[in-house]
Formats: sequence, structure tokens, C-alpha cells
Amino acid sequence: MRLKITLEYDGAGFRGWAAQPGLRTVEGTVREGLARVFARWSDLSVAGRTDTGVHALGQVASIEAEGGPPPERAAEALNAELPDDVAVGGVEQVASDFDARRSAEARSYRYRIYRRRSPSPFEAHRSWWYPRPLDEGRLAESAELLLGEHDFRAFTPRETKHRVFVRTVESAVWHRRGDALEFEITADSFLRHMIRTLVGTMVEQSPEDLGALLEGRDRAEAGTTAPPWGLYLIGVRY
Repeated sequence: MRLKITLEYDGAGFRGWAAQPGLRTVEGTVREGLARVFARWSDLSVAGRTDTGVHALGQVASIEAEGGPPPERAAEALNAELPDDVAVGGVEQVASDFDARRSAEARSYRYRIYRRRSPSPFEAHRSWWYPRPLDEGRLAESAELLLGEHDFRAFTPRETKHRVFVRTVESAVWHRRGDALEFEITADSFLRHMIRTLVGTMVEQSPEDLGALLEGRDRAEAGTTAPPWGLYLIGVRY
């Protein structure tokens, strides 16, 4: 049977999603859990291959599985085998052609900037501590410029496997939530480091500069790539 698995994880203790020999990764950890729960499973796919330190509140994976618990009990069985920094929020049976990556229509991410003048140990590895002044009005103006179809090659490393740099952004908005500023963005898909570089550029540059960068400018003209620990994959739409 084909299963859709919704996951949460704290990325601080992982070297990203993708399995790598000798390194602790989310994929490697999930594979170990699946092997303990299902007699046979294959075809693991994931909606977003998160980088080192990046978190997920609504990651989605899919597998083909046999010989395990029914879907309504699979989440409980998997959580019993997973470490504390990974959890399965739900498992459901889906159509045989469902693929967590290829079937996705849009992905949503959140980036958190912690604004208190002093750091917090509870925000370490959960947000980007940035106590310096920020113009929230200009951040909002920059976010509005992202809507629609643009060439985002300025916001991904030059050394990339991507061949197409155009992406369509459905929504992009900054929220003030207590001591945090949170940037939330939804698009059909994202380039490597795209959101983190957008955040760094919005913090450092004017909306006018950002608008010019969306015309396919060189990476060197954009701003800093914000640290990974402020980024969360919050949902995938199918």
C-alpha cells in the first residue's frame, strides 16, 4: 500500500534531510524507523530536502509498504521507534500514483528572526537573533515584490544543479509575533538557499534593490544567506 507520512523534526541535531554515510540525517533516522515497523518498504520520497539545521513542522514523505501495522496505527508504531527530535504526525493510505515530491502543488516555509535585545537560550538553534534596528515597513514592501513569477537566480548559489530559476510565489508576508518577526512564504517550489538568501537580502537591502535582483541578477549582488536554524518547512499542499 502507498502511504503518506507527515513529519515534524528539530533540525538542530541533523545534517539535513538527505542520507549521508557516517552522518546523522533525518532521512537516515526515518529509514531506520521504517525498517523496524514494516516488513518491506521502498520508494521513499520527500516533499522538501531540508538543509543542515533546518526544521520541519509539516514535512511530507511517501513510501510503498507491506507487512506492517494498518495506517491508523502506523504513526504510533513509528513514533515508538524514532528519537525525540523526530515525530510522525499522521499516516494515511493514498493513491498508488502519489509521490510526496512530484505530487506537491506548493510548499510553505517560515523564517523566524528573534528581535529581543538580549539572546535567549530557548531561541538558540530556533531563530536568527538579530537585535539591530529593522524597518518593518520596508520589509513588508520587499515581501510584496516577491509575489508572482520571477527569476530567482540571485538567491541561490552559483554552483547549482538548477537549470530553471523561475519560480511562482503565491504569498509572502512578514508577521510580528511577540519578540519575533516571522516571514512566511508559499511558492510552487524553491531553489537551494532561496528563502534564507531572500531573508538576508530583505534585512540588508532596500525594496528597490530587491526588485532589481528579481530580474535574474547575479548571486553576488544579493545579500547574506541567513542562518539555517531560523527556517521551518511548515506545510505542503497537494
